Amino acid sequence: MVEISTSLLSVEPENSIKTMYDLEVAHTDYFHIDVMDGIFVENNTSEKMFTYTNQIKQISNIPIDVHFMVENIQEYIEQYLPYEPNRITFHFEACKSKEQVLENISKIKENGIKVGISIKPNTNIKEIYEFLPLVHMVLIMTVEPGKGGQKLIPETLEKISKLNQYRSENNLEFDIQADGGINLDTIEQVKKAGVDIVVVGNGIIKTDDYAETIRLLKQK
Repeated sequence: MVEISTSLLSVEPENSIKTMYDLEVAHTDYFHIDVMDGIFVENNTSEKMFTYTNQIKQISNIPIDVHFMVENIQEYIEQYLPYEPNRITFHFEACKSKEQVLENISKIKENGIKVGISIKPNTNIKEIYEFLPLVHMVLIMTVEPGKGGQKLIPETLEKISKLNQYRSENNLEFDIQADGGINLDTIEQVKKAGVDIVVVGNGIIKTDDYAETIRLLKQK
């Protein structure tokens, strides 16, 4: 059964605390925090996501799953460390060298936080193979990062399948997470490809019954 990481990207600020409470009651496994800097991707959600993270820490014990879509990764790591997220994921494409990738992995892990590495739909999965023994999770973007409400790109499912096969063949233990366009219509395809955790935003937030939606996403 997959775990559900609910993205708060489309949550309106005036409803944020009630929505977080309702999601906790509905048994989401994680709150997914989409941090965008307006440089690596077009949108800038830095202030909104920082506020939401602060709110979560005050009202909930649900683990925080942070996804950086930013260029200055080290700066954002420092900003989020005090909130003790369960996991921090950064983009491979935001790193200018292998050394920078390794620095980010080390910085996150030395603070007792699980580390994830993410790739965009057009990045070859082989680009990150050498880092897989060092990370806790790989996030496969199933849409172009930067905004919610997009449709899942079918070709990304093959990438998940290849990663799942590589993990098995090499006895590696990282989780596979998928993010983008995942809802009740697409969840079965994503599960079949081999994911462990799915990020769902509008597919939960835009429904009338969070608990029922999360239950169905896990069961399908």
